[in-house]
Amino acid sequence: MTAISTHPIERSNVREARESARTTVVVIGAGINGISTFRDLAMQGVDVLLVERNDFASGATAASSHMIHGGIRYLENGEFRLVKESVQERNGLLKIAPHYVKPLETTIPIYSTFSGILTAPLRFLTHKSGKPQERGAFLIKIGLTLYDTFSRDGGTVPRHRFVGRKKSLAQLPALDPNIKYTATYYDASVHDPERLALDVLRDGEAAHAGAHALNYVEAIGMDDTGVRLRDRETGTEFHVAADVVVNASGPWTDITNDSLGTDTAFMGGTKGSHIVLDHPELLDATAGREIFFEHSDGRIVLIYPLKGRVLVGTTDLEADPRQPARCTDEEVQYFFDLIAHVFPTIAVDRSQIVYRYSGIRPLPHHDDTAPGFVSRDYRIERRKDASSPAVFSLVGGKWTTFRALGENLADHVLAELGRERVASTAGVRIGGGNGYPKTPRRKLEWLRDNVGDTERGRVLFTRYGTRAADVATFLAEGDDEQLVGDALSTRELLWMVENEQVCHVADVVFRRTSLAFTGNVDAGVVRTIAAALAPLLEWDATRVAAEIDDTSAQLRDAHGVNIAAEVPAG
Repeated sequence: MTAISTHPIERSNVREARESARTTVVVIGAGINGISTFRDLAMQGVDVLLVERNDFASGATAASSHMIHGGIRYLENGEFRLVKESVQERNGLLKIAPHYVKPLETTIPIYSTFSGILTAPLRFLTHKSGKPQERGAFLIKIGLTLYDTFSRDGGTVPRHRFVGRKKSLAQLPALDPNIKYTATYYDASVHDPERLALDVLRDGEAAHAGAHALNYVEAIGMDDTGVRLRDRETGTEFHVAADVVVNASGPWTDITNDSLGTDTAFMGGTKGSHIVLDHPELLDATAGREIFFEHSDGRIVLIYPLKGRVLVGTTDLEADPRQPARCTDEEVQYFFDLIAHVFPTIAVDRSQIVYRYSGIRPLPHHDDTAPGFVSRDYRIERRKDASSPAVFSLVGGKWTTFRALGENLADHVLAELGRERVASTAGVRIGGGNGYPKTPRRKLEWLRDNVGDTERGRVLFTRYGTRAADVATFLAEGDDEQLVGDALSTRELLWMVENEQVCHVADVVFRRTSLAFTGNVDAGVVRTIAAALAPLLEWDATRVAAEIDDTSAQLRDAHGVNIAAEVPAG
């Protein structure tokens, strides 16, 4: 987004960073991998400053498929290390972040028995896509059996199962009757990726007094002693000395390196788009499962229920990180075609799309390798000039492995600093996952004891996990009025400003809540939130109008939601 500064006031945390002018490590980029690295370093007692030019978790991190998965498709790429790490981290996240990461039953429709048996080895060896050819039951059975060997971890998820056409259609009656089999296995989904990232960030801030995170602050240069920063809210520029710089800018890593004075060509990301449908018939047809399959063009696609909606994705197209990623009409038609392929009797039209989004995957430069075969693994590049801080650039990385990646990157930094690791993030519960109730009965008891077994209490519990208890206490300490029904209130906005660094209306509707994702934002909601934030952030009427215009433009341009004419102004 474009920072708005019609009435700029320097934030206290930015002022403290400017006046301190010194830290040990600067991490540039507050996507999930930069945030994970920040938390890990903070747990080692390292002074660390995390800066993000937009809002936290607003780039590639916010454009994910909401999946925490072991990466069964990486087996065909021969990336066995990545699959093993991914399933271990998936199983770990089910335990340490149960408030956001949930088991996801996943079903693959299969149309043949032996299809692909000759071409798959060639794809494995060459990583060239060749002519797309569907995988048959034989290949999928081999893959899932191998996947189970990586995935079991003492029964965290069940083994896969195969059933024939008759049982498949009994379980999922709307499926294409031409299928021969279905294969079902378990992965996991992350229901609120931006909030999980924020939980990890807040844990980092709490771990060490010298750990600080700033949104809307960008790195604009580097010299012999540190990094030059700009507060995009006020335009103020300042210098922070550091011993090490970590570039975790995701798809924009090369662009950040350029601003730091180094020409690199590490990245070659691809665009992935999604649509969100308000479609009760399609929602019912999924029976709570993700439908995961290979389309006729060889792309892996998914259809699955989330927050009472149906998420459909994704594409895999070459993209330029200097240009905004947008879900095009052609991609929308592609999604409609794939829905018709699997659920041929279910009609879908554009009026049922409540949200669309697109992002660029932080993949490495890949020359002629087909996008689907570009490695999803990561590597760390080091640059050290004699007279300047060491710079580590992260190339690659994905949501599922953020904890392990952050640990690995932090180890590189610790080695550079000559410091020993004193703590591990492995098995450490994240934010609102601490004390999370494990059974429906325990959940009901927790709700009654902490936030109330009401719709509002359930909203808070879903949004914050067990941190909802602190939020509920805060709400009870002053006047609190509904803003968007049970979904948001005036004091919760104050909580977000004081504890989650909300700077804009867009931060609330896109990332602190699911209002935009679920299609529950209109012109009235945007104006109501802007008016409620105004006294909290000292906005005048000009700034309020600018916030409304900016949020409306983001909804329209990036997400296909036009609210401009829904409610008259005034």
